[in-house]
Amino acid sequence: MPYKYSKSKEWHAPKQKYKITNWPKYNKALKNRGSINFWLTDEAIEKWYEEDQDNIGCGAPQEYTDFAITVCHEIRQVYKQPLRQTEGFIDSLFRTMGLDIKCPSYSVLSKRLSALGIESPRYAKNSVPDDDISTIAIDSTGLKRFGRDEWHQEKHKVSSKRSWRKLHIAVDQGHYIQGTILTDRFDTDEGTLDDLIEQFDINIDHISLDGAYDSFDVYETLTDKFPSAEIVIPPDKNAVIDDSNHVIRNHNLEQIIEHDRMHWQKITQYGRRNYSELAIQRYKRILGNRLHSREFSRQKQEAMIGSSVLNKMTSLGMPISYRYA
Repeated sequence: MPYKYSKSKEWHAPKQKYKITNWPKYNKALKNRGSINFWLTDEAIEKWYEEDQDNIGCGAPQEYTDFAITVCHEIRQVYKQPLRQTEGFIDSLFRTMGLDIKCPSYSVLSKRLSALGIESPRYAKNSVPDDDISTIAIDSTGLKRFGRDEWHQEKHKVSSKRSWRKLHIAVDQGHYIQGTILTDRFDTDEGTLDDLIEQFDINIDHISLDGAYDSFDVYETLTDKFPSAEIVIPPDKNAVIDDSNHVIRNHNLEQIIEHDRMHWQKITQYGRRNYSELAIQRYKRILGNRLHSREFSRQKQEAMIGSSVLNKMTSLGMPISYRYA
């Protein structure tokens, strides 16, 4: 949130407390997230090999389908394993199951990753009807490429020398990630917005973003894509009503001046942006805050597969809660 209650003026709001009403179902969903039967289904096994492997052109034909490569990388991210361990893990499962198939070698998994061409997160459109999607929240965060951890810095008194990529996501109210883009850390949020929202084609009523997207071009892009949606972007604290502003931005400023910023957040339901913040938190807690691949093209597909993994976990069940304090 851009503004919260001030503690210095004794406006301190106690931490909100919630109770989960579907705990047995959600508890089972959490256990099933780690079940290998959920990630390696009969459908995946049937689609493991290419049906037509005749060598028509130059070079050897592909033995494994893109679907098989994607499944292997999903398992890799869920269990946080390097490529060689992933190959050994999946091969041992096939032997235990008595199947006459093999996991692609670690070199094949690495080379084929950048060629998968996944353009939007999987499982999102198949898991929730487009008619039920009314809210989209957009946010970004950093994923570490390489760098020393905190213990190494403290022990040897050295700098971190970290490098980051920037992950941009669009999340609906059902916690499904509808769009994902990985960019360089110097790319702006507003510069990637157009490519991000092109990944999904749904009618929404509400879209919320943080102050980094407060620009005329962003308002124009969103109104062209979602003409009937309520666009909620907090203007800068020093912003003033001006003819050069977008009409929506001026309207938001008028409401803030007439009432106050906290009231504006309530009437515009700016709190819905928590969907994107929660998705980022889930990504980093479940999959980690760093990338495994080294090349940028592979990192982009890795981030897309990571978002697909979260969508598949979401399909198992999410907590339903209510505030009691």
